[in-house]
Parts: sequence; structure tokens; C-alpha cells
Amino acid sequence: MKTDIRNRKDIEKLVNAFYEKIKIDGVIGYLFTDIAKVNWELHLPKMYDFWENILFFTANYEGNPMLKHKELHQKSTMNETHFQHWNKLFNETVDQLFQGSKADEIKNRASNIAQTMMYKTLS
Repeated sequence: MKTDIRNRKDIEKLVNAFYEKIKIDGVIGYLFTDIAKVNWELHLPKMYDFWENILFFTANYEGNPMLKHKELHQKSTMNETHFQHWNKLFNETVDQLFQGSKADEIKNRASNIAQTMMYKTLS
């Protein structure tokens, strides 16, 4: 039986599973592996902090994700399909692992963030 997202350990489980999909994804994986050349040892803890702050208001995230996405867009043009696909993979990962009000909240927040990123990055 699935539980809701309860703590940082659950956030780490979600983030790790999501990025394992991203690394091999045929639609957007190259943006992370070939274009951004993500250092996963540095990136994953930042993502734990980011999503933990989003769900549990920990104030432990520092960064400017908008700037990073704009820089990536300058290196390799992104479009609406990229953002929609990211969101689809994220929602699928949440649904595979969790269910409950926090799981629903993180999907809603991710969708809103993706929409904002898309609008500001592509405009």
C-alpha cells in the first residue's frame, strides 16, 4: 500500500526515482546529460532541498532555477513539449510511489512551477 509523502526521506525517494527516469528519457534526457551535463551528486541534494521546501516550508533551498533554465534554453532550445513531458514523468513517478494530500500537492505545485518556468524561459 502506498503512503503519502511524509518527510525528507520520501522526497529523496521521489527525486531519485524521477531522475533515474530522466537520465534515460528519449525526449528530455539529453538536456540533462548532454547539454547541462548535470553533476548528479550536486544536483540531487539541491532537488531534495527544493521539493522539501515546497512541501514542508523548510526554507533550506537556495538557488535560482529560473536562471538555470534560461541558460539551458540558450544552449539548446526548449519548447512546450519539453516542459509538458517533464511534468508527465514527474506525475507518473509520484503516482507510482505515493498517494495522499501531499502527493496531490506536489503534483499541483510541480505543474504550476513547470508552467511558470515554461512561460518565463520561452518568452
